[in-house]
Amino acid sequence: MTAAAAVLALGMSAQELSKEDVREIQASFVKDAPTTALQNVLTNHANLRELALNHDLQGKIDHYFKYRVDVKGITDQHNSGRCWMFTSMNVLRPSVMKQFGINEFDFSHCYSYFWDIFEKSNLFLENAIRTAGKDMLDREVSFYFKSPISDGGVWNLFYNVAEKYGVVPQSVMPETAHSNSTAAMSSILEERLRAGGMQLRDLVNGKAKAKEVKAAKMSIMKDVYRVLALCLGNPPAEFTWRYKTDEGEIKELNTTPLDFYHSIRPEQYDPETYIMIMNDPVREYYKVYEIQNYRNTQEGVNWVYLNLPNDVIKAAALESIKANVPMYASCDVRKYNDMKSGISDPSMFDYESLFGISLDMDKKTRVLTRQSGSSHAMTLIGVDTDENGKTVKWEFENSWGPQAGHNGYLTFTDQWFDDYMFRIVIETRFLDEQSIKAAKSKPVQLPAWDYMY
Repeated sequence: MTAAAAVLALGMSAQELSKEDVREIQASFVKDAPTTALQNVLTNHANLRELALNHDLQGKIDHYFKYRVDVKGITDQHNSGRCWMFTSMNVLRPSVMKQFGINEFDFSHCYSYFWDIFEKSNLFLENAIRTAGKDMLDREVSFYFKSPISDGGVWNLFYNVAEKYGVVPQSVMPETAHSNSTAAMSSILEERLRAGGMQLRDLVNGKAKAKEVKAAKMSIMKDVYRVLALCLGNPPAEFTWRYKTDEGEIKELNTTPLDFYHSIRPEQYDPETYIMIMNDPVREYYKVYEIQNYRNTQEGVNWVYLNLPNDVIKAAALESIKANVPMYASCDVRKYNDMKSGISDPSMFDYESLFGISLDMDKKTRVLTRQSGSSHAMTLIGVDTDENGKTVKWEFENSWGPQAGHNGYLTFTDQWFDDYMFRIVIETRFLDEQSIKAAKSKPVQLPAWDYMY
């Protein structure tokens, strides 16, 4: 029997829950003394994490690391989804502090966020024009209109916007209420963009001339710029940055955002020498994949990743940390993470014992069923090994402020790495020969709505 026939046969035999079925299910819940006590606890306490916290694990995992990148200072993205931006910049911060001889520094995330949303708006409008001939219920069109812009992203988005607009120090364009809490401004922009997208579709389908369509798009983009400038401030074309060195000397730098960016970026900072490696057990390893249209600038690079086994990723990450080079990394941060202790481990919360049920799934199944997927980017900075050199735990520098986790840092075990770590952006020099060779292969093209989005 074919799979399709089996599904059809199953569908024909499918039945509603009968009264007998319901009675059988109800009878399986036996109200004995332990169950009654457990029900009393659960009906009066909503915090399941506290109730399921694994006591046997407490005090067994410390925050000491044999190898750790030289970093200092914790950033805070507040109520925004800019973790990918903060992480991309946090990777660069240590070298900037060393270059200028200062003990603290941060980039202006407000400046980069301005141009990211500005460019995402243009890309959405271009997609509306390009797909104007398709029905509004077409999957691609629906995907674009569902979320014209978002705070979310991955490393290539930072690369795209930094290469085009540069970066500035935090004091040059400080955070505002709307860069720290982006929901209200984004809602207004998306309403304007959806209306604008429909206007452009109508113009294209009405056979309007190209210059008329462009003029309409420019009018929409002027509105976008106005909202951004009112909420975030007007980004500078040039700036003066005053700073104090570790020796107490006050210095002044007059430059432009692009010139500043090129002065602080690594010598070979591009998708050829910095590559995203991913652990996606659903797809074939040692293959390169490209998610179409996952970028922020029309001319920018898409999200591209090399899929590798976890042990290969760990070996490369270990070498990078040993070389004092931090990495952009992303994971499913909320899974089995105790924020109070700053420790993540798959056995941190014992929900199975609490409820008497099984929650057993491997990583592939969790990905396919959408139970797990990358949700947050942080900087990978530390690793601990045993006497045989085997990795046992790792450390993130987070961007949720110093109050989150262990003074702003998160420790996670090697098993948690296997289960909930997804991607790392790493210099190709830390990869093995097989991975370097695979990285040069032609990417397999994936749709914009891919599950790894």
